[in-house]
Amino acid sequence: MATDPALIDLRGLTKRFGGFTAVDNVTFSVNRGEVVGFLGPNGAGKSTTMKMLAGFMLPSSGSASICGHDVQTDGLRARRELGYLPEGAPAYGEMSVEAYLEFIARIRRVGRDRVAHAIGLATLQGVRLQPIDTLSKGFKRRVGLAQALLHDPAVLVMDEPTDGLDPNQKFEVRALIREMAPHKAIVISTHLLEEVEAICTRTVVIAAGRIVADCTPAELATRHPSGKLDDVFRALTMPEAA
Repeated sequence: MATDPALIDLRGLTKRFGGFTAVDNVTFSVNRGEVVGFLGPNGAGKSTTMKMLAGFMLPSSGSASICGHDVQTDGLRARRELGYLPEGAPAYGEMSVEAYLEFIARIRRVGRDRVAHAIGLATLQGVRLQPIDTLSKGFKRRVGLAQALLHDPAVLVMDEPTDGLDPNQKFEVRALIREMAPHKAIVISTHLLEEVEAICTRTVVIAAGRIVADCTPAELATRHPSGKLDDVFRALTMPEAA
């Protein structure tokens, strides 16, 4: 029986900075309906991998594609299918939330109705007229989430999407991700293992630039006698702690 092609496909993705290899031959794919938790300690290569997938950084070797479009040779079409929430969620701080999203909508060539929809999805109605620089870290993160969702992309790549959010906001964002999941391919970098258990259908663990595990959260938990993801994570990424 034929299956739909993967919406995200990484093949041998490698990034070197001089003599240091930050990402080493990373290969995995993500299908529609999957929410992949991309896990690893600081410096493992998570953000670098995501930047290469998003087309913000060129790989030293290997390839990445989004909806069949290579991010290097067919970058414009690849980015049309991508919603990207980078680390720090940079934005134009002097602009109001609404003005910033309208600016992004013009770049994306989508209608103003999508701005209102994104504001609603990210629960930004109460701050839509405030300058972004005046917002808390949590609200700035939600502005970044709104711009990633603005054009209803097939692929979402999000670096720490709930960073800086309070517990209620985290619950709301996780619920939103679960709601969108059947229609998209989603990759989430996170340090929160409870987030993996709450929303992810699969985990990819990276350490020292290399993938050390690729399985469901339940399967990952069986790799340590305690059955706890945090114990498995330490054992996989810090062998001396095993």
